[in-house]
Amino acid sequence: MNLSIWDIMGPAFFELMILVGIHSYLGLHVIRRKVIFVDLALAQIAALGTTVGFLFGIMPGSTGAYWFSLLFTFIGAAVFSISRIRNEKIPQEAVIGLVYAIAAALSILVIDKAPHGAEHIKEILTGAILWVKWSTIRTAAIVYSLVGIFHFIYRKQFLLISNNPEEAYNKGMNVRFWDFLFYVSFGIVITHSVGTAGVLLVFVFLVVPAITSMLITDVLWKQLVIGWSMGVVVSVVGLYISYIADLPSGPTVVAFYGLMLIIVAISLYIFRAEVRTKALLKVAMGIGLLILVVFGFYLLGNAFKNSQDHHTQIEKIKDITKYNSNLKDVNFNKMPEKQIDKYLLSEKNVSLLEKYFAKVGEYNKYKIASRIFELNKPKGFGLLVSILQDGKLPFVKDEVYSKIKEITGKDFGYDTSNNDNKNINAIREMNIWKNKLKP
Repeated sequence: MNLSIWDIMGPAFFELMILVGIHSYLGLHVIRRKVIFVDLALAQIAALGTTVGFLFGIMPGSTGAYWFSLLFTFIGAAVFSISRIRNEKIPQEAVIGLVYAIAAALSILVIDKAPHGAEHIKEILTGAILWVKWSTIRTAAIVYSLVGIFHFIYRKQFLLISNNPEEAYNKGMNVRFWDFLFYVSFGIVITHSVGTAGVLLVFVFLVVPAITSMLITDVLWKQLVIGWSMGVVVSVVGLYISYIADLPSGPTVVAFYGLMLIIVAISLYIFRAEVRTKALLKVAMGIGLLILVVFGFYLLGNAFKNSQDHHTQIEKIKDITKYNSNLKDVNFNKMPEKQIDKYLLSEKNVSLLEKYFAKVGEYNKYKIASRIFELNKPKGFGLLVSILQDGKLPFVKDEVYSKIKEITGKDFGYDTSNNDNKNINAIREMNIWKNKLKP
């Protein structure tokens, strides 16, 4: 059957709605505690856990990867709860920033030793919200609901520590213990979120709704309503824009969240100004200055581009000539991604590409099969299907199946999270479709 916008975006929409519900609430705690980057740090720690598991051959999205990520997050929760000191000389935010930097550096060091490291880092940052499964959505809804119930039961303790930690100390509360419980529950949410939404989207879902609602009102329930409402609007519009403009869903939602925050902040500045005309004039001047800066960078970029165009064209010719005339130098595993794309664009020998297909890793197999499809549709389509049959990396399979759905306009019911036996019918249907293609 033909895929509608709901077939493609429906699961992602529901996942974003679940994310909005819990993250808007937790974001209010984060802002009140003045630990703005704790969500980013915990998300990076969770990503580090997934990365370490990936090094051992544990695929992202699997049960093993989840437990690696969760255990690393618990360690982070312990560090953050211990780092809170009543009469602190060093702000806790400095500790959080340091933890984030170390976790990010370790992720890069670890992933450097893993196959397809660059693709894994990209997936950690941007997530794969568009390919989220209904089973993942159900699990997230259950987990987030349990965390929400936990926070509701102990709301007095959590809110008191977030709003007035000094009063909590004076009442004899074990602040570090309650901090640990907060960060553990927070970490459980982050562990689930990073796997589907990525580090960037998780950070924005936590911070932007909280900042926006706190700019408008100081009442908790009103802040929650505003945050949830904003999340729904941004998710719907962001997903729609990503669909019609063929943009990555996660980064598009992030960018639209940022735009909405700017619009709200400017609107509040104007409406709350004593002299609105003067405020409007300042906003107009700011926008005008921004346009001038953007235009200046545009002119500067064109100036550099024109001065280097001739050199760039020569280099392109050299690159293509090098890889076409000396085929022994073509090593896909060592070539930069852009160089691979340039080579494939210039190569028209299907037999040669098929030989390379048998030697390279899964992600490069996907690139080569896509190029062969442009030259010979049955062969290229068959190679794409073979990646689904023999591949081990879920994120590569997601891209391959997305390509197949784009080519055919049909959903064959293939599920990258299932084993080969459960996908037999889907593979058979794809092979039947391949036989209808003409070279």
